[in-house]
Amino acid sequence: MVNVVGTSGDEGRQYDVDVAIIGAGPAGLTAGYLLTKQGLSVAIIEKDTRYVGGISRTVEHEGYRFDIGGHRFFSKSQAVVDLWNEILPDDFIQRPRMSRIYYEGKFYSYPLRAFEALFNLGIMRSTLCMASYVKAKAFPKKTVRSFEDWTTNQFGQKLYSIFFKTYTEKVWGMPCNEMSADWAAQRIKGLSLGAAVLDGFKRSLGLNNKPNDGMATKTLLETFRYPRLGPGMMWEAARDKILAKGGHILMGHAMKQLASDGQGGWRLSATPAEGGETMIRARHAISSAPMRELAARMHPLPQTTIEANDLKYRDFLTVALKIRSEDLFPDNWIYIHDSKVKVGRIQNFRSWSPEMVPDETVACVGLEYFCFEGDDLWASSDDDLIALATREMQILGLVQPDQVIGGVVVRQEKAYPVYDDSYAANVAAMRAELEAAYPTLHLVGRNGMHRYNNQDHAMMTAMLTVENIVAERRLYDTWCVNEDAEYHEAGAEGADAGLPSTRPVTPDQAAALASVRQVPERIAAAPDRRAA
Repeated sequence: MVNVVGTSGDEGRQYDVDVAIIGAGPAGLTAGYLLTKQGLSVAIIEKDTRYVGGISRTVEHEGYRFDIGGHRFFSKSQAVVDLWNEILPDDFIQRPRMSRIYYEGKFYSYPLRAFEALFNLGIMRSTLCMASYVKAKAFPKKTVRSFEDWTTNQFGQKLYSIFFKTYTEKVWGMPCNEMSADWAAQRIKGLSLGAAVLDGFKRSLGLNNKPNDGMATKTLLETFRYPRLGPGMMWEAARDKILAKGGHILMGHAMKQLASDGQGGWRLSATPAEGGETMIRARHAISSAPMRELAARMHPLPQTTIEANDLKYRDFLTVALKIRSEDLFPDNWIYIHDSKVKVGRIQNFRSWSPEMVPDETVACVGLEYFCFEGDDLWASSDDDLIALATREMQILGLVQPDQVIGGVVVRQEKAYPVYDDSYAANVAAMRAELEAAYPTLHLVGRNGMHRYNNQDHAMMTAMLTVENIVAERRLYDTWCVNEDAEYHEAGAEGADAGLPSTRPVTPDQAAALASVRQVPERIAAAPDRRAA
């Protein structure tokens, strides 16, 4: 067990610091690093006994390294990119980006290319898909409420069932006929089956030699940067820089209580893995802990504890298999659109970085299973999960069982905040209460704000929080950093996002502040959320 602290042997002591930080993930460590650069003292608690980085950590087992979920290092925010380069200046590598869909033994481009999909499906099945498509266009559903309604109208029942239904339900744990049609319209952009098929006929007659896959949108980035030993390398470097500046990082410390001292400051008590109690006194507190856990451990209890307790999360686990074989596929990961198996996505760790797999004769892949904490998958033993993953690799035709020479299971709780009927109102209620009562309590990061955001957005919430703390006033509304993969570069959008005019917004801050990530919402919740 690794127990990292500011100085050795000071478990169970009291710390008097400027800022107490709950959680050593990207948001917590970004805050800690920037605060110590400003000369402020910090103490960070992390319940994991070994790894920093949260969901962005890199797990090591017998020399093999595993990325939990897959983390491409790309951001439209120059401030975030500069910070990455500052923390980890010499260890980025450039990697090719490739992700595909795997269905019944064949690979399909991602994003989906309609003509290629029909070609790969074969004459009989593609004919059925086209007949289904023609039927949907001739007799569309009049009332379009769900993801299923919208996608069926666009592509027909057959293509919907093959390329949209199975994977979407695996990831989000809810039926497609309960998801909002708005999410489908936002998520599936530019794909025109009719345009792709018409172009295919033209090319078959020699009338058009320019390929057109029916996609109006631009292709994804072809390469991305990546730490050579995985994303955890970034956060281990941040940890070391915080310690070098005199900060404290207490591993294996679970939050017990966060109590107001009645004078605007905080008392944070934590329970070390070895037992006992550690006390931290601070002027400010930063929490990246799940809002539900924070509310349950605050003293006095917030009036919105009941609302916070209703917040839900989607969990997942990775079963990493070592396989005596050459690499099975060149992709960073493949999406599994097959209802015969439970696995949703398979990572190829060597494609992220060759240094993550030490043996050139061994392929190392991670099968990702989306689940809820406590369900049958989550509660299965490691041996049973490794056996399941091995069996499903055989069902998919990727590996024979005798090729598997080892495996390990990594569980990730609260990986994705769930956007259900009541989440927006519950988050808004808790946020309003805490901001009014406790101006020195700052919520950051994905779980700290219950927002499905990317690593760079989590960092941005911490970066702006640090500016607020250093200024001793609220320069920025960090809740304007939305949760998302798509950026809008216009600086004026950020200026209209509720930021005080006392601090101008730079273009890269505007990009982060104005973004919107698409996540599914249940049908009943959609009108309320749009109104909000």
